[in-house]
Amino acid sequence: MLAVYLFVLTWIILVKMQFSFQDLPDFRGINLIPFAGSASVNNQIDFNEIIFNVLAFIPFGIYISMLKPNWSFLKKIAVIAGVSLLFEVLQFIFAIGGSDITDLMGNTLGGIIGVGVYIVFCKLFSTKANKILNVLASIGTICIFALFLLLIIGVITYKFQ
Repeated sequence: MLAVYLFVLTWIILVKMQFSFQDLPDFRGINLIPFAGSASVNNQIDFNEIIFNVLAFIPFGIYISMLKPNWSFLKKIAVIAGVSLLFEVLQFIFAIGGSDITDLMGNTLGGIIGVGVYIVFCKLFSTKANKILNVLASIGTICIFALFLLLIIGVITYKFQ
């Protein structure tokens, strides 16, 4: 499930949910000022983008916690922030979007929330926490995979019309 999640996350962040590399934006930018640049639309903070970044990384915090329960909180967050930083650097290297400190912050916050969700589940359900989270993750993975298939079918149908 982690592999499927990381595949979908990569498709969303690096490939911008496109099915053709020709449709990718040819843009390279970097923003090191929090809540400025890409997070700002008409001089107002675009909370939707920040919320989507947070939501996208919550499962990563849960997966890391399930796979490495003995790691310290800081080690888990370091891995989450490192993966987020890797995505931002790859966007810059391949000129497929803006690298933004706000995205890094939002992604890391999402991971922190995910680790927190895992901790809460462990407190509430003790030994059954992993089983419950596995069921929920399976349902989520099936839904994401179904959405991915629907998008592919829609693109194929659109191209042959």
